[in-house]
Amino acid sequence: MIKPLGKRVVIQIAEVEQVTESGFILPTSAQEKEQFGEIVAVGPEIEEKDAVAVGDKVYFKNFTGTEVEHGGQEYLIIEYKDLLAKLD
Repeated sequence: MIKPLGKRVVIQIAEVEQVTESGFILPTSAQEKEQFGEIVAVGPEIEEKDAVAVGDKVYFKNFTGTEVEHGGQEYLIIEYKDLLAKLD
């Protein structure tokens, strides 16, 4: 598993299937990057008061973080400050 350092989180980006008005399904490569995902790991400097934990679904800033691949899965590592909102 990936363990982020500092005040970073690892996010598994949600894959959303997009369909055009005429019914064509857009492949992931043709879609705009989704800004929503699930936290799968948190850095050691993120404390309980920071209000995020593994399993939380969050929105984050566009064009942020570093994309990595681990175990055949793609993840995004971003700074805590780039999180925008958490879904309850």
